[in-house]
Parts: sequence; structure tokens; C-alpha cells
Amino acid sequence: MHIAQILDKVDTGDIALPEFQRGYVWTRDQVRGFFQSLYRGYPIGGFLTWSTKAETTQTRGERTAQDGTIHLLLDGQQRVTTLYGVTRGRPPRFFEGKADTLTGLHFNLNTEAFEFYAPAKMKGQPVWVDVTALFQGGLGSQLLAVTKLAAGDAELQATYIERLNRITQIKDRNVHVDEVTGDDKGIDVVVDIFNRVNSGGTKLSKGDLALAAICASWPEARPTMNKALGTWSAAGFDFKLDWLLRNVNAVLTGEAQFSKLADVPVSDFRTGLAETVDGVSYLLNALGGRLGLDHGRVLGGRVAFPVMSRLLHHHGGAFPDAMTRDRLFHWYVQSFLWGRHGAATETALNQDLQALDERGVDGLIDVLRRSRGGQLVVRADDFVGSSMGARFYPLLYMLTRVYGAQDFVSGVPLRDGMLGRLSSLQVHHLFPRARLYEYGYSRAEVNAVANFCFLTQDTNLKVGAQKPAEYLAEIEDRMPGALSSQWIPLDRDLWKVENYPDFLTARRELLARAANEFLQALHDGPSPLEVTQSATTLVPRQSAPVAAGAQSSAEADVPGLAQLLAALDEAGFARPELDTEVSDPRTGAAVVVAAAYWPQGLQEEVGTPVVLAPDTTAEELAALEAGDYRVFHSADALRQFVDHVRTAPTGS
Repeated sequence: MHIAQILDKVDTGDIALPEFQRGYVWTRDQVRGFFQSLYRGYPIGGFLTWSTKAETTQTRGERTAQDGTIHLLLDGQQRVTTLYGVTRGRPPRFFEGKADTLTGLHFNLNTEAFEFYAPAKMKGQPVWVDVTALFQGGLGSQLLAVTKLAAGDAELQATYIERLNRITQIKDRNVHVDEVTGDDKGIDVVVDIFNRVNSGGTKLSKGDLALAAICASWPEARPTMNKALGTWSAAGFDFKLDWLLRNVNAVLTGEAQFSKLADVPVSDFRTGLAETVDGVSYLLNALGGRLGLDHGRVLGGRVAFPVMSRLLHHHGGAFPDAMTRDRLFHWYVQSFLWGRHGAATETALNQDLQALDERGVDGLIDVLRRSRGGQLVVRADDFVGSSMGARFYPLLYMLTRVYGAQDFVSGVPLRDGMLGRLSSLQVHHLFPRARLYEYGYSRAEVNAVANFCFLTQDTNLKVGAQKPAEYLAEIEDRMPGALSSQWIPLDRDLWKVENYPDFLTARRELLARAANEFLQALHDGPSPLEVTQSATTLVPRQSAPVAAGAQSSAEADVPGLAQLLAALDEAGFARPELDTEVSDPRTGAAVVVAAAYWPQGLQEEVGTPVVLAPDTTAEELAALEAGDYRVFHSADALRQFVDHVRTAPTGS
């Protein structure tokens, strides 16, 4: 079948995408490489479709009227989407992904290279031809420009025309299309076929299969869920589709396994989804108001949300009283501090859901306490972790918010979204990185959680890289109480860089004491710190979330990382989590704080998780490799791997 015929069938809806397919995940590099292969006449593989009855099949995107059969793409989504997007100038109706990945592809008439539009290189340069414009306007639309560019050189003009013609003829290329057909080919069989032919990528999860079954009866399920995810993302919280589905599952069935949704009527699912969306928004508002956890960077324990959603379900969508709210939040904070749901997620969630249904919040706390050997106490050593990905980083932010820690310059209690120029909150290293590196401290020591505090951007800039012994003394003299409000020991000998380890020890003691006091207050019920929050409509954020400044610690400390991340972003690769904790998937125990971490692979939801961790022990490396993480120890090593990925043959 000609490529042009395939694209026409996409237009008519005769070729569509089944609901269980994931979205578009190719990068710009893959788009460019694919068209380079097409231009050179290289093999690009065939396509696989599933021929089934149109009236009984649910497809991705806007539905067109169909009679008879419809052909659903099982293998070739990325290639078909790329061809359609570049030649038509718009993505197909079933598209889910980054639309800019498909726009701006240009061709160099001299070098025969495909690249995406870069103004500094291409603006006003007729040697660069817009590929989409060429497909839409045909060869004739470029003849005048080619004639001027060749400047009377007939041979060069003929060469240019031949090269452009080779591009336009891509649509006339024949490709092989295999077809899966037959009444015995139901959804389960087809999904198995899909997983087999896509063995190089990420297989469909249990959540994907559950959602596919739901969408078969209610096509609007996925768009409705994506709308909710978009609302939360605009408010500073990024969640995955599986995560929302897990919450719905808990609300409707009281179980963690997605398979339980198979027995839920579609009408109940629609009601449960609406209830869950309202409940999650309610929880996010309550967590922001009561605990100060007001953006995704500091929101630990996301896996615990299904349990909290279930509790709201039992009480009509709201906390029955402040006591229930505080004790639930006590459980929630303790659960993410100790990695309650880090491994065997469904098992732990089922235990918690059962305890909640039988004994309420008291049951939850008892189960968690037993799993910790009867102790739910924060010790000073628990703050030994480093970087913003450590589990105790959200706790530090929470303490800053609930205790009203003061800014060093203004003395104003800190909160996110403060008004005024340079008033956004930033992470501040009490002992500046540059000073500590001069003394030979390691990256992990420099980025210890106990070396962090939060300040306004203005104050952070004013403090800069001053010596702690000088600027801390000036603050204590001018703004008494500001340092104590941030749990900074007042022994001035500890402010000397040579005494940095002793400073960390002393501050960890102060932080642990504050943490235990607040957690105990939550356990015991409403306290003077109580902030009532009952809204169920999440308001989009009007200010940027708390950040580490212009660069993260990882970008500043790991040579070449900032440049590599910029190049990956430009090429369309997934954005990593920076300075984040990586856990052992078998035990849930924290293994290392990575400089950069791609939990879904360098391409979103494709490939194995990638970890950049410059400083790892032999034990940490063994644990990461046993957990099937691909580990790199320098930005250069990761760049070499990325270069290999970029030049690897494209598929799907």
C-alpha cells in the first residue's frame, strides 16, 4: 500500500488507534532520522493493523462515522503519526503527545540533511526548505526559489529539483501492511499480539488494560481523565494516568488491583471518577493549607493517595472533622518518610485499604506502626540524606511552612507564592557550595538536607556565597530569632566551614525535634497551627513553584550536565527528575540520590529507567543494577549513550 493511501485512510478514519495504545513518544531526533531514512530509500519496516467491526470498537481521538470494518494500528503508530504530522502540517485526530515534535522540519538542498528550524541558522536562508510546505504546495511551489538559489547554474538547479522531488515521492512509496483479522481476535488476544510486536518498548501495564476495557464501553474515559490531569498540572502537580486510575479503583472497590475494575459497571465508573477527581483536588488543597505541601516538588507519598481518596469516599467527599484530617495526615507523612508503599505497592495498599475500611484512621496508624517495629519517631540521623530528592526534603519544606520560618532579610514568615519582585521561594545552601568544595567536601555532603533552608530569591541573591560565619552572625545581630526559626544552631563556632560536619549534626538534632513535635501534634488532633481547608476546586497556580534557583544542584555540580540536558530537551527527549531519590524496586529502600533520573526511560514510557549518579558505592551500584536501572557516572558517559540512541534504527 502506498504511504499516501495510508494517510488518506487516517483522514477518513478507516485507520485509527486503539484505546490501549499509548501516546506519541518519538523525539525530534527520531523524526529527523526517519525522514533521512525515507529520503535515502532505506527500509522502514511494515505495519500491522487489527481489522475489526467499527460499531463495536473504541478508538483514540474524535470518532468519525464508520460502517463495516475499521483498521486499528498495532505496530507503526510512531511512523504513521510522523508521516501524517509532517506531510499534513498537523497531527492526526488520535494524537496524544508533544505537537511541536512534528513541526518545523527543514531540508538542506546542499547537504541533504534534515534538521528542525533554528532561526540563527535558517532564517532568510533559501537553501533550507520547509518540508511540510513542500508536501503541501508540491514541487511547483519551490521552483522560483530554486531558480534564484541556483543563480543560472542549470546543473545545480536540476540537482536541487531532483532532491526535492525525491522528498515529495516519499508519499508514493509502497509499504507492507499485515492484518490481524477474525472473530476470535478479541481484545485480550490483540493486546498480547501488540506486546509481542512491541517487545522493544514498554509493554502495556495492568492499568492500560483496565482502561482499555473501560474505554470499550465509555470512549470519553481517557479524555475525561486527561482533562483532570491537565488541571492538576496547571496547579503545579504532575500525575500519571495510572495513578488517577488507582485512586478511582480504591474509591469504587476498596482494592488496589486494577483487575477489580472489570466488575465495575461503566455508569459506576463515571460517577466514581467524578468523585475521585473532586476528592484529589480537595486533598491537594488540604495538604497545601494544613501541611504547606503546595506543589509537586515537595509532595511525597503519592502512592498513599488512593487510601486517602477512599477515606473521603466514606465521608461523602470531605473530612468529617479536624481530628480525622490531622490523624490521616500524620499517617500520610509517616508513610512517605518510611517508604511504606515503595515496594510491593499493591500488597501494602491492600493492607492499608482493609485497615481503613475496618478501623478507620486508627487502623492505618496501627498497621504502619507495626511495620516499623512499633516506632514512628524521626531521629537526627534520618536527615543524613542528601539533595532535594531525599525523603526528608519534603519534611523540611513542611516544617518551614507550618512553623512560619522567617526570611533572613525581611523577617517575614515564608510561604510559596509571595508577592513582589524577587519574592519567590528558593532553596538556599546555608554553607555555600563553592566554600565547601574548596575544603574538599563531597557532592553528597555539600547537598545534605541539613544544609538546606528556604529563602526569598532576593535574600538568596544577597547572601550569595558569603562565608557562613560572617553572614549568619550579621543576620542574628540584625534579625534576632530568624536563624532559630530555621533551626540553625546558634553556636557561632559551628558556622565556620572547617566545623561543617558538626554544624550538620547539631542542625539535624533541631530538625528531628521539630519534626517529632509537629507529627505528634497531628497524631493528637487539632493544634494551634491548624489551617482549615475545605475547598474542592483546585485553583491554578499564579506563581512558579519553589525552585533551587537558576540551576539545580545537579546542573551546577556535575560537569557538562546542564549542556547535555539542554541538548536532550531540544531533541525532544523526556525531562528528568533532578537531585532525586532512587529506590530499590524490590524493597522500596532508598538506594541513592541521583543527579538526574529518567524513571520512564530517556523517551517517555519507552525503555529502561536511566540514572545519572556520579558518586555511588559498590553496594549502591549493585542495588541499582539489580533493579534493572541503567546507570551512568558522568554526563560524558550518558552523552555517549544518548548519541547511540539517536543513531539507532527507528521502529514502531
